[in-house]
Amino acid sequence: MNSSPSLPLVDVLNDAGLNRQHVFDLAALPADLVAPLEPAPHERQLILFGHAGRRLWECVQAEGIHSAHPIDEYSVRTVARWLEQALPLARSRQVFPGAQRIGLQRLGAIAGWHRAAPFMVGIDSVWGSWFAYRVAILTDTTLPASAPVDNGYPCDSCVDKPCITACPAGALVSGRFNLAACNAGRLAADSNCALGCLARSACPVGAEHRYDDSQIRHSAAGSLAAIRRYSSPTPTVL
Repeated sequence: MNSSPSLPLVDVLNDAGLNRQHVFDLAALPADLVAPLEPAPHERQLILFGHAGRRLWECVQAEGIHSAHPIDEYSVRTVARWLEQALPLARSRQVFPGAQRIGLQRLGAIAGWHRAAPFMVGIDSVWGSWFAYRVAILTDTTLPASAPVDNGYPCDSCVDKPCITACPAGALVSGRFNLAACNAGRLAADSNCALGCLARSACPVGAEHRYDDSQIRHSAAGSLAAIRRYSSPTPTVL
């Protein structure tokens, strides 16, 4: 479940739903991945926190949803509390969520978490596509760096490819993900995938970890709003 069992008080994170963690030594990461983070001289490591399965959303709901970004806010609070307990002397800086450009999928690939499914979400043979990146921090710690995990890549051996046929927009039929077709399908007036990706839900891998419908709708509503915002024509100023 967790790629960094050497983290102190890791059970606190797992119980809170942040059940994927990975410690990277900055010196071992590609320079172009690190540079946008502008690490200070004392910042030696990056710790990536993710969630897999339903536990995180259960914890978010238990605390109450009082904002537009409850998952982010809950995750940030959880990591801050964990740092106070587990690494009280460490200096740390949050770089995600935040304004810095950070290659989460590249970090995920290095950690062994991320290989893209046809519907362009990370997938492995244990969790399916039901995991996500939640928080990343830079620290001055010297924790043991995490070894990459290998949960297997299920798409190579998938014969039926139900995700491809389930996409009503035909965004996967060419063998390459067609973002424009996906966005158009979600924006259509009669769309049945506006608030949840049917291709993702059709994938049988890790189905037991599938998010609760309310989490799927919540996350999809956020991405749909972004699509609408960036798809709207810029008004002409006369």
